[in-house]
Amino acid sequence: MKYIYMLLAGVLLAFILLFAVQNFRLVTVLFMNMSFTLPIAMLIILVYVLGMFTGGFVSSLLRHWIRGTTR
Repeated sequence: MKYIYMLLAGVLLAFILLFAVQNFRLVTVLFMNMSFTLPIAMLIILVYVLGMFTGGFVSSLLRHWIRGTTR
């Protein structure tokens, strides 16, 4: 079973690397009078990580509010 997980992790890593190589075109993002130029793959990964962080924060905040109202 350990080898199947390692194989799946390797395949996932290969897909991620292939995605990053094929999407290396630079894009410019404008945000509040600031501009950032970075590869589109990096932008997608950054937005994904930011979404995980903010989603976890909102989930934790809602859980805290629900526990506070039931006391």
